[in-house]
Amino acid sequence: MKEKTSSRDKVLALLESEKGAYISGEEIASVLGISRTAVWKAVNNLKKDGYMIDSVTNRGYCLSHGSDILSEAVLRGYLHDCPPLELDVFDTVDSTNTVCLKRASGGDRRTYAAVAGGQTRGRGRRGRSFFSPDGTGLYMSILLRPSGLSADEAVKFTTIAAVAVSEAIEAVAGKTASIKWVNDIYVSGRKACGILTEASFNPEDGTLDYAVVGIGINVYEPQGGFPEEIKDRAGALAGPVNRNNVLAGKEADDLFLSGKDSADSAGVNKVLKNGGRNRLAAEILSRFFSYLDEGYAPAASSETDPVPRYAAEYRRRCFVIGMDVDVIKAGSEPHEAHVLGVDDECRLEVRYADGTTETLSSGEISIRL
Repeated sequence: MKEKTSSRDKVLALLESEKGAYISGEEIASVLGISRTAVWKAVNNLKKDGYMIDSVTNRGYCLSHGSDILSEAVLRGYLHDCPPLELDVFDTVDSTNTVCLKRASGGDRRTYAAVAGGQTRGRGRRGRSFFSPDGTGLYMSILLRPSGLSADEAVKFTTIAAVAVSEAIEAVAGKTASIKWVNDIYVSGRKACGILTEASFNPEDGTLDYAVVGIGINVYEPQGGFPEEIKDRAGALAGPVNRNNVLAGKEADDLFLSGKDSADSAGVNKVLKNGGRNRLAAEILSRFFSYLDEGYAPAASSETDPVPRYAAEYRRRCFVIGMDVDVIKAGSEPHEAHVLGVDDECRLEVRYADGTTETLSSGEISIRL
């Protein structure tokens, strides 16, 4: 596991753990085993990077509740039950999936994750672009190198990611997350997250060589709202924020002290209070690998006919069951269908208008209004 132990990262991790409280330079130096000069330099570097740190004589340093800047040091501090993981955190990249695909094509065999606060060329399904504004979202991709998996088994990565993201959203934002088959996460009736899995297979035996699971989440609503083409369906976990520093320091701290509970402030307040984007990324990674490490463990309530725990949770969260949809397959016109259910492999069971049924392992659906 790659570790960064610079004074800057040590100071940031300590301030993050006591966010909203003042810690003296002397105490920071003592806890971290560094000089007070090193503390002063680290704080100044963090301020230059955009962190809102208040410095008060005889009180020390305080990281504002409003800070939500992605940091590997802080993110790693939130990881739990996670295997050794190579990890890079970027301000902005072209695409986190592209970062992982380049590593995979170069022969890197390690499990790896790329996390970014913005993408210039975010990718969605079927060649679409994915709206990835800098500073308000969370974009991450996981490179996996399992052995001996078939194409059908590789689909599990997408459904496991959907469950992990849903659970992480509820833990950090406190909002119910539901799944629109196969890879979209909805919050408050709007799409807040999309998942794109790309894979490469061994030409000799058809087994999986590597898979890249990409996840894009609208954490905060962008200033000015979403673009025209997606504004009617896109949503976020929290309300609009200040582009440079999320919330102004005093505004954020006042919200915490006052206990205000308006729709917008409470949403931002909860996300920030619960660790912001760093914790959200860590929760996703921890929960995703937990399902993998358990070997897709069966649900406790299914002793006679074991169902993987992630599959049971996926089915419980899939809100399209019982709805009328259009089934969209590459190269053909949409077909009207009624969703009958989700099976133990997270495949969608549908009945078409002519009475025939089909179990879909891939594809896309559009809800009929």
